[in-house]
Amino acid sequence: MSATDIDRLIEMALNEDAVTNDLTCVATITAGQPGVARITAKAEGRLSGVLPAGAVFERVDAAIKQSWLIADGDHVKAGTLLCELKGPVHSLLAAERTALNFLQHLSGIATVTASYVEALAGTNCRIVDTRKTTPGMRKLEKAAVVHGGGGNHRMDLQSGMLIKENHIEACGSITEAVGRCYAQSDEIWVEVECETLEQVEEAIYACPDIILLDNMTPDDVARAREITPGSILLEASGNITLENVRAYAETGVDRIAIGAITHSAPILDLSMLIIPEKMDTA
Repeated sequence: MSATDIDRLIEMALNEDAVTNDLTCVATITAGQPGVARITAKAEGRLSGVLPAGAVFERVDAAIKQSWLIADGDHVKAGTLLCELKGPVHSLLAAERTALNFLQHLSGIATVTASYVEALAGTNCRIVDTRKTTPGMRKLEKAAVVHGGGGNHRMDLQSGMLIKENHIEACGSITEAVGRCYAQSDEIWVEVECETLEQVEEAIYACPDIILLDNMTPDDVARAREITPGSILLEASGNITLENVRAYAETGVDRIAIGAITHSAPILDLSMLIIPEKMDTA
């Protein structure tokens, strides 16, 4: 995600929080009051979102001094100090919620992804994400997946051609749909979604780059693996959870796509505590 894209996202987030006129701060805290803030992990997990969180503090007040003690992708435990900040208390509080929103949400995605990756330890299968992301947040969320040890599926509709049931219905068949995609471009990978082993057999003869096994049981995925040549990457998706993901990985499938790692990840619990300092009255 470019710095310009992040700036736009941060501007929107700060505007919706009306940070330029924090009525509570105005009423309770003396203007110019200096302070120290510490962001601490309250739970164990994987970190992501340092870049946008840091940019929020910078955008609110360039005078805030930031000292990040960890980096994206780092494993943290409850009690780990993530960052120390120094600056005006008004500015620290104005930036707090927006910065933590980015940091907690993205760290939550990285943490859930890491759990799936850990569940596949010792297999040759990889966890990847989907396009089920928060509007405007896709690149940051997909970066969080990488910070958790996962991989990215296509970034957008121009990154690859994924033939799904609606495309097949409109086109008439898997064979016809795959052929038309390659006729459109031979430089972009083509993937076709299959819901049955009969469709997998048709897809094999059409020879896409990837076959997606949608909502199949581990037994059906294992059978698909047996009949699919290694030159075609095999991906499983649909109703796959942390509890059953290893069973799918052990079928020999190349990768597993999990939408929940982006659209349903709970936040990583973090907190920011501010300690006011004495004002220089000289």
